[in-house]
Amino acid sequence: MANEDTAGMTARRPQDGEAEGAPAPARRFRAGLVQMRTGRTVESNLIEASRLIREAVAGGAEYVQTPEITTLMETDRARLMVETRPEEGNPAIAHFRTLARELGVWLHVGSMGIALGGAEHKLANRSFLITPEGRLAARYDKIHMFDVNLPNGQTFRESKSYQPGRQVVIAQLPWARLGLTICYDMRFPQLYRALAQAGAEVIAVPSSFTRPTGEAHWHTLLRSRAIETGCWILAAAQGGMHEVGRETYGHSLIVSPWGEVAAEAAGVEPGVIIADIDLTLVAEARARIPSLEHDRPFEVVHAPPTKDAQ
Repeated sequence: MANEDTAGMTARRPQDGEAEGAPAPARRFRAGLVQMRTGRTVESNLIEASRLIREAVAGGAEYVQTPEITTLMETDRARLMVETRPEEGNPAIAHFRTLARELGVWLHVGSMGIALGGAEHKLANRSFLITPEGRLAARYDKIHMFDVNLPNGQTFRESKSYQPGRQVVIAQLPWARLGLTICYDMRFPQLYRALAQAGAEVIAVPSSFTRPTGEAHWHTLLRSRAIETGCWILAAAQGGMHEVGRETYGHSLIVSPWGEVAAEAAGVEPGVIIADIDLTLVAEARARIPSLEHDRPFEVVHAPPTKDAQ
């Protein structure tokens, strides 16, 4: 995005936990998105994720995001339930906490299945944001379940194994407020508007998009969510043909608040994309098109049928 005249913009207010007169935090950071082709063995997926996370940090990333279902891609429900652990004592979470602490990076595990227990034997599709000290800073459970029948005959019933979340989450990074979402959530713009109006400046969308829907909608949806909210959109993706026979779209994407693609994976191969995230562009985009301030109450009414239609 070209620089624009920002005269007349309001001064930045201290954020939560900041004292009046305190120096403003840095408004730039480097984000690294990890694209994976997750398989059916947790240990192998952890090794591959760790390799790519290290690659992102070697490229200067201060925040690294992995895709949805980082630790296990499994379509057999019985095997999925056997291989998935509760959060407490989870070895994959312990692994990522240790890795974040070792590398001194904000590590966002896009999502992994978490066993919830209970009579229904459901899982949560849960994101974890981990600090450079290895602490769990935030969790988010995917709200919208991918229950669809695609024209190519593929059927997905995420709600069969996963319990939807009920809370949207905003986490505080050193540079910005980060809104947490996952994959299919991106088709619900009201969620993104709510995050932006609650203070989010960057929104994460770790994903495992199918190839047919990705070819049709991936870029359009993510660019739309950026334009509507004036937020940076960071979407790490799964890509390629997985062991279970599922094919995902790849094309991990970083989109600016003006809807411009700042970085994109070339296709479906595992790898890393990196971009510098300039938070001043959030204020610029919202000043140019201040639609977040223009909500109006309305009601939906049905016009009476015309005489010809009776």
